[in-house]
Amino acid sequence: MNQRYHNLIAQEFQNCVDNTIRRITNRDDDYRPFHAVLLSEDVLFWSAFERSFSTSFGQRVIEEVAKLVVLSNGADSAERQHITNIRIDQAYEDAIHRHMQDLRMHRGHSSWNQTLNHILATPRSGQIEELRVISDLWWRKDGVDNFISLKTVKPNIDQTAVAKEDCLHLSVAIPNCHTYFGLPYNPFGERREDYAFNPPMGIFDFKRDSVVLIGSEMWDTLGGEGCYNELLQIASEVGANTRRKINELR
Repeated sequence: MNQRYHNLIAQEFQNCVDNTIRRITNRDDDYRPFHAVLLSEDVLFWSAFERSFSTSFGQRVIEEVAKLVVLSNGADSAERQHITNIRIDQAYEDAIHRHMQDLRMHRGHSSWNQTLNHILATPRSGQIEELRVISDLWWRKDGVDNFISLKTVKPNIDQTAVAKEDCLHLSVAIPNCHTYFGLPYNPFGERREDYAFNPPMGIFDFKRDSVVLIGSEMWDTLGGEGCYNELLQIASEVGANTRRKINELR
């Protein structure tokens, strides 16, 4: 990663912590009488700090860092919250809807490739439906469109279902595109097989589906081999300063 993108990513990390400090030191809605008498002031303060930081980091910051990462890895263009208008045969749309219903009702679970091939084998109706898909991040590299749905590390079943439906719509409508469902890190360990949060695993096959990217696999797919470790190194460099600021708060 060249120095320009290194610096931009470092600034995103720095801003996230600085903005959290500003929010937490200017709060006027932190009166919790029961918490105050049952817990310590330090527990309340740091709990609020972590929640505020995680909310910001898990939404805007991850998306922006991911955008910078793909640009640093040779993407021609990239956009957060990208809108794609697609046209899809009604028979394909019905097949996707049935698949999602089956998952909700626990009526079988097929791999991503099996599901996509099954949908594409459905006879076309000739009726076209127009849909709009919003992707957390889109980028084009070497003439290929890429889309990723970026979620918190423990997404609920509804968030995951919408993401899979979006991935299927895009894959059917744009045959040569790449679609992904990404989690920025694995809270259960570094290996994919360590992931153990059940709700989203009823929608995707977390062990086998190639569209599911977790932690290092996600970042290295977006930014090239070694990207995950480089991001951790950038965060560590920024952390030398942010930890000092945080320690001065109490």
